[in-house]
Amino acid sequence: MQRVLISGAGIGGPALAFWLLRRGLSPTLIERAPRFRDGGYMIDVWGLGYELVERMGLLEAALERAYVIDRLAFVDEAGRRVSGFDADAFRRAFMGRFFSIPRGDLARLVFGAVESHVETLYSTSIEALAQDDSGVDVELSGGRSRRFDIVVGVDGLRSRVRECVFGGPERFEKYLGYCAASFVTRGYPHRDEGSYLSFARPGRQISRYALREDRSAFLLVFAQDERLEIPPHDTAAQKRVLRERFGADGWECPEILERLDGADDLYFDAVSQIRAPSWSRGRVVLVGDAAYCPSLLAGAGSAFAMLGAYALAGEMERAGANHAAVFAAYERRLRPFIEEQQKKAVRFASSFAPRTALGLSLRNAALGLMRIEPVAAWYSRRMFGSSPDLSSYTQGATSPSGPS
Repeated sequence: MQRVLISGAGIGGPALAFWLLRRGLSPTLIERAPRFRDGGYMIDVWGLGYELVERMGLLEAALERAYVIDRLAFVDEAGRRVSGFDADAFRRAFMGRFFSIPRGDLARLVFGAVESHVETLYSTSIEALAQDDSGVDVELSGGRSRRFDIVVGVDGLRSRVRECVFGGPERFEKYLGYCAASFVTRGYPHRDEGSYLSFARPGRQISRYALREDRSAFLLVFAQDERLEIPPHDTAAQKRVLRERFGADGWECPEILERLDGADDLYFDAVSQIRAPSWSRGRVVLVGDAAYCPSLLAGAGSAFAMLGAYALAGEMERAGANHAAVFAAYERRLRPFIEEQQKKAVRFASSFAPRTALGLSLRNAALGLMRIEPVAAWYSRRMFGSSPDLSSYTQGATSPSGPS
């Protein structure tokens, strides 16, 4: 039986474990965080993401936790609507196979399907990897050492597996010229249930939406020519930058920044893509953001990770222990689709924070056209409707209680 190490217990790692368990394998998951991480921003699930959640038998549970966003609206300083559209146009374009869900809720469902079936090591990271013809020796944090047949890096934009085997992030990361931040607070007085509201000025945008249990989530995006070099855990510096960028703006920005003071779950990062010329080397392979991050603003990272997990497991079912054939087929199947989606993601990212007043006006006018249903359907299919053919894989759906 193949020994498989999966680095990363977000969405893609547990999804891969799910499909490998169905093949009779018993993978090991490692996660550098001390516990399961269920935070994160709202993600939209459609197309291939929807299909994969359904194939895993998790759709009903996901829909129970989903949110129905009825409208997207841009407002002025006084809160008056200046542009936007009803979200029903998107749902109809995808024949209702579309929902919004906090990333952490989807991650919890996927992990829950495998939690009792796999070995999961928290507070564990990879220190070094050494390959030979028959396996991979893995040095883990805490002085531990294990040997595996293959290692899969599903450990995100800052992948440790990629760094150990392929090199540092400067070789693969394409900075897109924006930074993004997100946080959640309780008791925010402005709710607007079922709405995604945004206020924009040239080069920056701030958005909010209501969550259950009297919580509200905020997404802040701003243009930044030179990448900010702020350590990931320096939340004081991150908050200082956000206050500088949004502090003079109107609408609810002063209230939102006041809530930022008490935020202990702030997400802050550069908006980047990962473009790796190869997704595997020897017995090590990358999946999801570690190999082909489309960028935070593309909204497709979780779906891409689930797709990569499904395709890799499908190729393993075909080629078994021939890892070279598995990895080559996995990349051959997905790379054309991924590269096309990354090109679209670059164009899509720029719409979040147009840098000029003219750019904002053009963006708002274009969004206004989305109220015309044929236009909304055409745009939805053009930007989000394509997906690779998964029909050749025999892996089917199962119950949400766990792999059979």
